[in-house]
Amino acid sequence: MAGAGGVYRLRCSLLGHEQDVRGITRGFFPEGGFVSVSRDRTARLWTPDGLNRGFTEMHCMRGHSNFVSCVCIIPPSDLYPRGLIATGGNDHNICIFTVDNTAPLYVLKGHKNTVCSLSSGKFGTLLSGSWDTTAKVWLNDRCMMTLQGHTAAIWAVKILPEQGLMLTGSADKTIKLWKAGRCERTFTGHEDCVRGLAILSEMEFLSCSNDASVRRWCISGECLHVYFGHTNYIYSVSAFPHCKDFVTTGEDRSLRIWKQGECTQTIRLPAQSVWCCCVLDNDDIVVGASDGIIRVFTKSLERTASAEEIQAFENELSQASIDPKTGDLGDINADDLPGKEHLKDPGTMDGQTRLIKDNGKVEAYQWSVSEGRWIKIGDVVGSSGGTQQTSGKVLFEGKEYDYVFTIDVNENGPSYKLPYNISDDPWLTAYNFLQKNDLNPMFLDQVAKFIIDNTKGQAPLNTNTEFSDPFTGAGRYVPGSSSLSNTAPAADPFTGMGAYQSAKTENIYFPKKDAVTFDQANPTQILGKLKELNSSAAEEQKLTEDDLIILEKLLSATCSTSAEMPTAQQIQTLWKAINWPEDIVFPALDILRLSVRHPIVNENFCGEEAHVQFIHLLLKFLNPQGKPANQLLALRALCNCFVSQAGQKLLMEQRDEIMTQAIEVKSGNNKNVHIALATLTLNYAVCLHKVNDIEGKAQCLSVISTVMEVVKDLEAVFRLLVALGTLISDDKNAVQLAKSLGVDSQIKKYVSVSEPAKVKECCRFVLNLL
Repeated sequence: MAGAGGVYRLRCSLLGHEQDVRGITRGFFPEGGFVSVSRDRTARLWTPDGLNRGFTEMHCMRGHSNFVSCVCIIPPSDLYPRGLIATGGNDHNICIFTVDNTAPLYVLKGHKNTVCSLSSGKFGTLLSGSWDTTAKVWLNDRCMMTLQGHTAAIWAVKILPEQGLMLTGSADKTIKLWKAGRCERTFTGHEDCVRGLAILSEMEFLSCSNDASVRRWCISGECLHVYFGHTNYIYSVSAFPHCKDFVTTGEDRSLRIWKQGECTQTIRLPAQSVWCCCVLDNDDIVVGASDGIIRVFTKSLERTASAEEIQAFENELSQASIDPKTGDLGDINADDLPGKEHLKDPGTMDGQTRLIKDNGKVEAYQWSVSEGRWIKIGDVVGSSGGTQQTSGKVLFEGKEYDYVFTIDVNENGPSYKLPYNISDDPWLTAYNFLQKNDLNPMFLDQVAKFIIDNTKGQAPLNTNTEFSDPFTGAGRYVPGSSSLSNTAPAADPFTGMGAYQSAKTENIYFPKKDAVTFDQANPTQILGKLKELNSSAAEEQKLTEDDLIILEKLLSATCSTSAEMPTAQQIQTLWKAINWPEDIVFPALDILRLSVRHPIVNENFCGEEAHVQFIHLLLKFLNPQGKPANQLLALRALCNCFVSQAGQKLLMEQRDEIMTQAIEVKSGNNKNVHIALATLTLNYAVCLHKVNDIEGKAQCLSVISTVMEVVKDLEAVFRLLVALGTLISDDKNAVQLAKSLGVDSQIKKYVSVSEPAKVKECCRFVLNLL
């Protein structure tokens, strides 16, 4: 029993997954084991080792073509006495495995977007929740019914012990109770996305949310209790067997253990996002996090890790970097902090944090009641020696703030509490406040200015009225006026370098109405490289001197303002060149990238006769194991295809195949590839903005969400923001879809970007729509 006392300590750390561990569930077989799933596209079955401390990886199961998001166990049956394993992924599919095989027994298809939650019931029933806003009920390999009613992604599902009752939790902030496929009741109270559900009994359940709270509900509709403790999004909640105690994990780097309604222990992890947790039959707790490591914690002395392993864990924790904006440390003034002598005084409660300054660094320590000592949990980054005082904190909903303002939107309306720390971004705080209280986003500037005026904070950014192209940093940009080919040649179209200023109050970014193209080129260098590589090509592949002259004329016809038109012979010679071997083809691809902007070349390659061969050729270069130069130029060629009607028609018809293949090249660190991928997504958004195609927009939004997680270059981020803004402009369904995917949470951090200013400003306009 969880309530029997005892403090949790590390049992073991398990390596194996190569990326974030997004889901964990206890298994039926082997006894005491569990299953984990990861963004590395695998599911892994773990069994206790013979030493009673660790676990051994029994199977690594593969079947998904994209990230694996969730997992559950289907109980044993006569046909499968060891039960089945169900996994859901970003490929929209559910894979069903036996415990004896690493390949799927069968695959369930039917969802139109990421499957992010699974729950099993009696007689082999499986409930799935998806970003497509639906939940589906499966029996064996058939979909029996679809539950429709939520207006945003369904992040959490649970089948209740009582037959026929099901729960779904959604990004629309509600939980719904279903019986026989009908919605019986809607639970409201959470102020942000519902991320997890846990069953306490036939009558009660728990929910956790991005609003940093846990709620205990009765199925009759009442909210029985609200628990505060986390300081950021709560991603998962798991109940102990046979009681009402539970554990939670979240974005504040913590696992929290709750007993008799109180948070009795906080365990920090050396990873920012602690995605998932489950409680084993012996009350041990398994957690998965963004560092790809699974950690197991126990209150059993026999299963506790060795002193060396615990010390290694503490060392790893102490070396972590803590951003005070994502945790619970409040505003930090390094000049006022005490030294290490402050750690001689004991803490007052388990999990209490204390900051000290040592050799110019700010360090965070946590009090451990069981150890009777302060344990270092990381170095605080971003602290400064400012003059703000850190005393006089105000407590609000279990958290301390420098200020808690009372906001009256109108004379006769209710008052709202607005908590604020000096270290926070006033614009982001204002956005969160308006969203939380369902207030008109038009108040954003007014609320942010109120915060700044009343905290003597930083002034808003410069409101100079000069404009420049937000993609290249040069010239005046008005959406829909022209493509980017008219920008000043001195500007770098791939990095966005150049002075940038704009008026904060005018949205000059989206909806974008024309394709963004890659036009910069040095024809002399391209031809020089082509001739150099031609001399080393195999005899049967070499271009003749006449061929080289023909390609030079083609470049001249498509890269200058001359009246000369591309000829059939020139296009045929280009086709021959772009079929060169992969290690020498890149200058030919560069010629293709420039030539396809011309209507004649575009019609020839993208028209009905040759389009299949053309698309297959370009997709071949998007192989994730291929050369980055070929990936880059193939993506740029696809982007440039959008300039003519034939290219737009072809790329829209082949959208599924192109976007599925293109997104595969995102995992590298080549910023130019990321910018080209973001631009391709933006050009699809431009086309989709013109039509009523919610499925197409859903696919494009899903790509934006996926790519946004991996790109670091701010120019790529900016183009994704413009794509997002273009898709959701004047489309309420697309807005709901974007919110259901959690895109607003993904992009919030960019409102604090200082340079380039276009990223911050565009982000704010997108958030206003969301």
